[in-house]
Amino acid sequence: MEKITQVLCSAMDSGRLTKMIFAGKRRKSLEYRKITLRPVTIKGELMYQAEYHYDKKVTHKNIPYYEGIEFAQKIIAEDFKQVNILTENEDIQILASKPEKPKITRHTVIRSAADTEHNRKKHYLIEDGTPCDFLIELGVMSPEGKVFRKHYSKFRQINRFLEIADDSFDSLPKNGTIRIIDFGCGKSYLTFALYYYLKIVRGRSVEITGLDLKKDVIEFCNRTAQKLNYSQLKFQTGDIADYESSGADMVVTLHACDTATDYALINAVKWKSKVILSVPCCQHELFSQIKNEISLPMLKHGIIKDKFTELLTDGLRGLKLEAVGYDVNMIEFTSLEHTSKNIMIKAVLPAEPDAAAKSSRG
Repeated sequence: MEKITQVLCSAMDSGRLTKMIFAGKRRKSLEYRKITLRPVTIKGELMYQAEYHYDKKVTHKNIPYYEGIEFAQKIIAEDFKQVNILTENEDIQILASKPEKPKITRHTVIRSAADTEHNRKKHYLIEDGTPCDFLIELGVMSPEGKVFRKHYSKFRQINRFLEIADDSFDSLPKNGTIRIIDFGCGKSYLTFALYYYLKIVRGRSVEITGLDLKKDVIEFCNRTAQKLNYSQLKFQTGDIADYESSGADMVVTLHACDTATDYALINAVKWKSKVILSVPCCQHELFSQIKNEISLPMLKHGIIKDKFTELLTDGLRGLKLEAVGYDVNMIEFTSLEHTSKNIMIKAVLPAEPDAAAKSSRG
């Protein structure tokens, strides 16, 4: 498959692919007779759409951009032995009765890009193809600025986070130093991204502190920050419940487990932080407390009760934040294919919060 993989990578990574057609069944029992694969943009995100052709129907499946090559490899290895690849400047045919010894033919063509909108890559705040120091240091990007395929989901997550954060920056102080605390920072991809975007891209003065219980992770993050000369980015070992500070303009807590999220929110409210971005995780506190005769038949299933507990906990957190004056939105942070823990609580404190009005909502 090595030669086939080289052709697929060349065609699909170039941004010039128009479509790819898989045909010639490897087995008669295969229900669909061909698959057409083309790049599409769905909700601003570049993906591949696979069109399955049956005798009497056509179905579609959307595939993440970074999984496109693996999808094509699998289809060639298991389902079809002929592939026609159409790009803007070339037609390629692969005959792969024996995938290890394929026959590959090429013909030069001049073809306008089909469905230009579908072929356009999503504009990211940090672009693929432009070297970014912290992404290179953390192994997400090559020194030339190319995002490694295996880390593309992380690259998209970083940009999604920055889009959400960027939408909140007008609520932060317009002058002086912005103080930010990231509770449960972990390896700190998003902490580094926040510093890079605010300090280097937007030119703001920032002081960011990352807090985590894992000493080795904190040591790694501090070494990385020093190597990058991120002088106002510091990391500390500590428990969110015991953390003391004079305050922060913005509090971030991503996947802090169970009540750790609540301690972070309590601190943010105490400090009157202008912006809170929180993605809760592993909400177990209410699991043993939910007792209701009406819902008992449904909650007898552990997996249903667990998911219900998560939603109920996040709903209560949102109401508590509204009660003390925050404007709260629950938004999707990452797609469900990346993680099921994908709800972000975005809370912004208005210039003149009206807590009484918020708490009176039914």
